[in-house]
Amino acid sequence: MIDLHTHSIFSDGDLIPTELAQRAFAAGYKAIAITDHADHSNIDFILPRIIKVCSKITEKGNITVLPGIELTHVHPKDIAALADEARKLGAKIVVVHGETLAEPVPAGTNLAALNSSIDILAHPGLLTEQETKLAAERGIYLEITTRKNHSLSNGHVAQMARKFKAQLVLNNDAHAPSDFVGSKMATNIARGAGLTGEEIAAMFENSKKLVQRACV
Repeated sequence: MIDLHTHSIFSDGDLIPTELAQRAFAAGYKAIAITDHADHSNIDFILPRIIKVCSKITEKGNITVLPGIELTHVHPKDIAALADEARKLGAKIVVVHGETLAEPVPAGTNLAALNSSIDILAHPGLLTEQETKLAAERGIYLEITTRKNHSLSNGHVAQMARKFKAQLVLNNDAHAPSDFVGSKMATNIARGAGLTGEEIAAMFENSKKLVQRACV
């Protein structure tokens, strides 16, 4: 299992990065990305610390931990520049907090994110056809999530991805140890979103590809 959307105490997670990684490893995960919430106020504070600890954890050989960021509630006009800044600061996985049904994310966030240099659009809510086509064209992954409330639109995201051949990844959006649901529950949640066994296997393979790309 792989989770490319997790949070530590550097935003709203419960654990320091080393314990977050150890809890993931104990739950059977091979790789995670630490993608704490960021905007202009804290991105330059978070990323150097995450990069340092991810390197130390990964070199021990138990679990691969990638330094990342989740741009959250950022004004759509600022997303592209902030994504570029995240890359320059060393983020290996750049996620944008999409237009989830559970929060008042600024309208236009999905479209702005998909026109930026990001890897994953997280919990994108009621994704439009235009947005899905753009994700497919630009090779940006759409997230199926196991997280409560954010998962309300999983079925819609799965349908749109199938229709327009956009690529999916499944993430836990883990904030606490109990959020690492494991492969059986993750598979069941994906099935509940209407994905077939073949589509689920492809989705899990996409996460592996992202990890491999980030490690080059």
